[in-house]
Amino acid sequence: MAKKQESYELMTVFSLKNGEDAAKELVEKFREKIASSATLEEVNEWGKRKLAYPINDEPDGYYTIYTFTASPDVPAEIERVLNITDGVLRSLTTVR
Repeated sequence: MAKKQESYELMTVFSLKNGEDAAKELVEKFREKIASSATLEEVNEWGKRKLAYPINDEPDGYYTIYTFTASPDVPAEIERVLNITDGVLRSLTTVR
């Protein structure tokens, strides 16, 4: 039986410790990662925003929201890669 396709939304907060260009490289890295295994619908870059509280002594983060459609195993793999990638402060994947 084929796995059901779901619509997901992934919000990421990237570190600005290495500059905004490094954060944009991470945005592109995950854009390509998602597009290779899912149907990427939209990438909404919010850019640099002040965090509600410091994370790893950083007051600001680079926010991005990815909207995509995929089978249930794809978000799990993307979360795994996000968890081991340097420069990712926080991420959250939700079903839309």
